[in-house]
Amino acid sequence: MSSVGWYALLLLAVGLWRLVELVVSARNRAWALQRGGVETGQGHFPAMAALHTALLVGALVEVVVADRPFVPVLGWAMVAVLVATQALRMWCMHALGRQWNTRVVVVPGMPRVTSGPYRLRWLPHPNYLVVVVEGVALPLVHTAWVTAVVFTVLNAVLLLRFRIPAEEAALARLHDARA
Repeated sequence: MSSVGWYALLLLAVGLWRLVELVVSARNRAWALQRGGVETGQGHFPAMAALHTALLVGALVEVVVADRPFVPVLGWAMVAVLVATQALRMWCMHALGRQWNTRVVVVPGMPRVTSGPYRLRWLPHPNYLVVVVEGVALPLVHTAWVTAVVFTVLNAVLLLRFRIPAEEAALARLHDARA
């Protein structure tokens, strides 16, 4: 199989994992809403889903259309970075437990998670670090640098500048309600 075929399989595997995450997220959202959870920041979710889908599709299209080569030193280094990001993502999901979600849902009375990677005060949003690094590393596995740049810029400008403040505001309201 060619490197493009292997890359397509990697992107397919990542896409399938994202679908698993959406199932877990839906279950956790339902659990949270049954316990009085409040969802905020819904407006940016469709754009987030579209951008993350575009990352996968764009990377493959760029590799095929622009005939991007697989550069072993870069490609394998980026695979190692992806493995590390997935480990951090799983650590985040484990630490958050039922509170992990692709949406912003806060359950009144639930404490803010301060275990696992969330105990690092200097890194308040480790899951978003995963998204940023993955958005660079995944395309660069097969030198799809345009996709890496476009995703990174759009993720920063269109999503994270709204998503992180939405989460912080939701968590602050929860803290204020308890005070």
